[in-house]
Amino acid sequence: MKVVRFHAPGDVRVEDAPEPTPGPGEVRIRVRNCSTCGTDVKIWRFGHHHIDPPRVMGHEIAGEIVEIGAEVTGWQPGDRVQVIAAIPCGRCDQCRRGRMTVCPNQESIGYHYEGGFAQYMVVPAKVLAVDGLNRIPDGVSFAEASVAEPLACVLNGQELARVGEGDDVVVIGSGPIGCLHVRLARARGAARVTLVDLNRDRLDLAAALVAPDATVCAAETDPVDAVLKVTDGAGADVVITAAASGAAQEQALQMVGRQGRISFFGGLPKDRPVIAVDANLVHYRELTIVGANGSSPAHNKAALQLIASGAVPVADLITDRLPLERALDAFDIVSRGAGIKVTIEP
Repeated sequence: MKVVRFHAPGDVRVEDAPEPTPGPGEVRIRVRNCSTCGTDVKIWRFGHHHIDPPRVMGHEIAGEIVEIGAEVTGWQPGDRVQVIAAIPCGRCDQCRRGRMTVCPNQESIGYHYEGGFAQYMVVPAKVLAVDGLNRIPDGVSFAEASVAEPLACVLNGQELARVGEGDDVVVIGSGPIGCLHVRLARARGAARVTLVDLNRDRLDLAAALVAPDATVCAAETDPVDAVLKVTDGAGADVVITAAASGAAQEQALQMVGRQGRISFFGGLPKDRPVIAVDANLVHYRELTIVGANGSSPAHNKAALQLIASGAVPVADLITDRLPLERALDAFDIVSRGAGIKVTIEP
């Protein structure tokens, strides 16, 4: 079979590999869609400390079961499935307390285990052990199901930031994650959603699809002033930084209103992780700043239902579909921001 394999920073190859065989507690799937994200681009360029190369990449996975390993029950060949990316251990104190997103023993598909940029892959027993293999609802395509993993991460972030009915929400960053944040905020009852980005072309592309109530191009106007104007000086109830930008995080503190919530959804570069925070703003305005780290198996199930119900449409966000052999072209599209969601169809 063909796979996309990381060997070293800047060295990702499409090459041949033997088809895998499932062991006890595992299943083998025929990968139908594995979508790409900015993390794949970072791995391609810089590698990752959890990856011991060579490693098959890809973690936004949907496919169908073709073979069942020993000791597996409740599944059969032909079942359409979506696979979690982050694998909690299910046994530690954090997992037992329901905090699977911060499991200290967490492993990941495409990092610790072979990923989904392949014609076939084995779903590890650890995934099945934490109920991380999910049935794709009827009416949901494989491509749509592959977007359930990033949507699950977005759902975790908005739950932590308590996005809800009547909220005035600002999303900074108009990539695929920002688009999903806009749509999920609407589904959770937000009264107004403003989308902010530095890149005018990318902002216009995203806005044409997800239709936020307002857009702000931060390269053309001060985003803090623009948000305060949109909110009649009150500031937003929730600001979500869906971009790896320290400047965006600092601006979020200036554009959020009293008792507002800020989600630092996008992580910062490891060599520039420190920002300036006016602690008095946090103190006197009673602000809440929350992080967001991936998703749990339950978030993935909920994301599939949000897609299936039509509450969060994702099909139109898939702007590019490429064969496995063009994986590097897919990474290039993502790195340039030339599309929204780019999916690989092995």
